[in-house]
Amino acid sequence: VQLQASGGGLAQPGGSLRLSCAASGPGLDFKFGIGWFRQAPGKEREGVSCIHRTDGSTAYADSVKGRFVISRDNSKNTVTLQMNNLKPEDTTVYYCAAGIYCIGVPDIKEYDIWGKGTLVTVSS
Repeated sequence: VQLQASGGGLAQPGGSLRLSCAASGPGLDFKFGIGWFRQAPGKEREGVSCIHRTDGSTAYADSVKGRFVISRDNSKNTVTLQMNNLKPEDTTVYYCAAGIYCIGVPDIKEYDIWGKGTLVTVSS
């Protein structure tokens, strides 16, 4: 399974960005959870949100709940993270990852396939 994240960039506080994660390759059928994580310099990688590819169930970290929306397009094997009302503290590198399932806020221990990060900068 390969994951390709895209969509990072610069946004003003209160603005929006959309991240996309395109999945491909053999073994994808066994990875039901696609998660988004972020990692600031000097900090541990934290789970942001995840979605179950089959039933569409979702989970969000408290820090992004009500602002970020995760969705899937199974016809394109793509998961999108719509980030609204961005805050400066959202600035960091975001990663998408594939795991067996999505139950609760994603934990890095549950995800074993990782894409390259995409940088999100929120600044005026």
